Amino acid sequence: MDPKVQTRVQRYGWDLASEDYEPLWQQQLAPARAALFAAAALTPGERVLDVACGTGLLTFEAARLVTTAGRVVGTDLSGRMIDAARRMAPANVSFQRMDAQKLDLRAASFDAVLCSLGLMYVPDPAAAVSEMLRVLRPGGRLALAVWGERSQCGWAPLFEIVEAEVSSDVCPLFFSLGQPDQLADLCARAGLEVFDHRRLKSTLAYANASQACDAAFLGGPVALAWSRFSEETKLRVCQRYASAIEPWRHQNGYHIPGEFVIVAARKPVLFNRA
Repeated sequence: MDPKVQTRVQRYGWDLASEDYEPLWQQQLAPARAALFAAAALTPGERVLDVACGTGLLTFEAARLVTTAGRVVGTDLSGRMIDAARRMAPANVSFQRMDAQKLDLRAASFDAVLCSLGLMYVPDPAAAVSEMLRVLRPGGRLALAVWGERSQCGWAPLFEIVEAEVSSDVCPLFFSLGQPDQLADLCARAGLEVFDHRRLKSTLAYANASQACDAAFLGGPVALAWSRFSEETKLRVCQRYASAIEPWRHQNGYHIPGEFVIVAARKPVLFNRA
């Protein structure tokens, strides 16, 4: 898919998912957020950028950690996500709609940059990491989280289920950064010094099949494709997904395995761009 088209697909899809994302994913993604903050080690008074901030789950916690002495900026491609986040923003937080591949922000203006589960959706992750590096001050930290390997994520069949109904190419390289060393290597190639690299096993808990399907199709990356399905297609897709996650059913609920990759890196104090 053409990168510009892919970017538009992402923007419109996350606009549609903006109301459902937080209630359906806040609890399930909490382990990744906690690991990201542990790696970033934010301190009071710091200036922080949260890239692909969504509705601000990570942004608001960062604001609490840097206290009112610090400042946090959240950016996201989705205008509706940004609008939702702005409604809850405290005084030391601001939000801007922005493409991660072209950040309209001053160079060397942040002490830390965070990006939780957003880099997989960017057509050019290397360009996005390069931009994050540019806006970091020398010695500043970058903390990234992506989904891990496809084989370790029990919800992964949702992509092929959707592709069987419509050619979406919503995120053709979704799991590529979760492969061994890929995310750390991406940071190293950009010129960052990696100091933390870990894999985190997790479980996505859902009360029933309906909730699991809503998370997969309403509040996630395939929301745009889902919005165009007929009611008959939606029923068929949900039935196929429920069958795919059947191995992780516990009575009426589901405990679906997942994996995150967390990488933290530092911009060298003496940084020279070739």
